[in-house]
Amino acid sequence: MKVHSTNYFDTFIETAEDCPALKGELPPIKDNAKTVANIQFDLIKKNPYKYTSDDILFQVFADKNDLTKQEYKKAREEFYSKGQPCLRASPLTKRYGWGVHYDKDGKIALYGCETNEYVSFTKNKKIKILKAMKSKK
Repeated sequence: MKVHSTNYFDTFIETAEDCPALKGELPPIKDNAKTVANIQFDLIKKNPYKYTSDDILFQVFADKNDLTKQEYKKAREEFYSKGQPCLRASPLTKRYGWGVHYDKDGKIALYGCETNEYVSFTKNKKIKILKAMKSKK
């Protein structure tokens, strides 16, 4: 079975050109339930450089589908047997003003677009710089 990945290495994803946020914003909870953006934000912000994007995207899927830990291995194989949208398509980078840095091991951390670190990453010639996907074509 082919395995797809959303991981990047030594890369920074900037906010989308049409991102309305002027700084990194906390994604709102809707209808007393955590959104995809909330789950992604909590996992990455509380654990900088601990997880890869594959880890984060699968955990969101697992949480949304109420998977048990025993179901993770098989479910993850099935999840990544098909291509998945990477964090360039995340609401964090498209709507809420967060850039995503991938270190040399593919582990990620968030940086608000108003921070000095964010600006520094956008000027770093040693890493790949990508833009998040626009919300509108």
